[in-house]
Amino acid sequence: MIKTSTKKICIVVSSLGIGGAERSSALLSEILFDLGFQVHIVSVLHYVDYPYKGELLNLGELKLQDDSRLGRLKRLRVFHNYIKQHDFDYVIDNRTRIGFFKELVISKWVYSNQNVIYYVHSYNTDNYINPNRLLGKYLYGSVTRIVSVSKAIADKLKHKYGFNRITTIYNPIPDLTTQQIIDDTSYEPYILYFGRLDDKVKNISLLIDAYDISVLKKNNVKLKILGDGEDKDMLQEKVKTMNLSQFVEFLPFNPGPYNIVKNAYFTVLTSRYEGFPMVIPESLALGTPVVSVDCKSGPNEVIIHEENGLLVENDNIEALTKAMNRMLEDKDLYLQCKSNAKKSVEKFSKDDIKQQWKTLLK
Repeated sequence: MIKTSTKKICIVVSSLGIGGAERSSALLSEILFDLGFQVHIVSVLHYVDYPYKGELLNLGELKLQDDSRLGRLKRLRVFHNYIKQHDFDYVIDNRTRIGFFKELVISKWVYSNQNVIYYVHSYNTDNYINPNRLLGKYLYGSVTRIVSVSKAIADKLKHKYGFNRITTIYNPIPDLTTQQIIDDTSYEPYILYFGRLDDKVKNISLLIDAYDISVLKKNNVKLKILGDGEDKDMLQEKVKTMNLSQFVEFLPFNPGPYNIVKNAYFTVLTSRYEGFPMVIPESLALGTPVVSVDCKSGPNEVIIHEENGLLVENDNIEALTKAMNRMLEDKDLYLQCKSNAKKSVEKFSKDDIKQQWKTLLK
């Protein structure tokens, strides 16, 4: 196939819906498209919630038609032929990558003779790089580049596998100037969690327990939990059992929840681990302070304690409760965090991240 003068990029994603990594992949397609690259996206699942730019091959639609073993083999061949047909300058793989033999086939056959950049979106690196050091090095030791979304992830990969082709590029904040965002003072005061309702990772139970013993409830500051996931029913039942139904409100998944974030008193993150949780810089970009546990990884690369939010020890209900109480009761602290919020995340703007990708893909 004759190459064009414009570089062709293929972004391979689990999907374009539901999660933070998926949203950052959609944003990456916009960034690379705006840089002048020919952008193609291959999605393993059919979910498409977030806006994107480029041509989409949705393997998820084929999966819905036939998810038998033969159907999976057919999708793999469609994937292989698509990569071979277009002869991309770079393939950027954003998927979770579990299972040695499956990834062996993809890395050595589907991506044969391709320049591949592998993304790692979580501090739980076993979801992206084989946990066996030798197998991990065999699959990914000589790739074009590994991109981590936090410095802590990059340090972990270097220490565990000895990788040296690692670059940290943070996930960008969406361009919020294009959104209809209203500063609405008519809202009843509330704090907000927004994200996937997966309690094993996000530890939303900790937030509910801390809220229950905090002063927020007594001051009629509600807790809103926005998102969907496998643990939604369990969390709703927990709230009901604790007699918190009048104080805790569950809101459905919203791909653009900016008004709700903007008008929150503060947002909260309680995850056991992360990669680079976009809810933190997005909140700050909207002028909303954050109370977050200091989990691995991401929060301490964005939050400056007592400057734009509060960082507390992970999985510590007393520390989290105290921080939420402080943010409500210490008005000077709250106003300082709020006034510093937007400026503190300017380095995560799409324009800044765009330049980093432009340099990497030269």
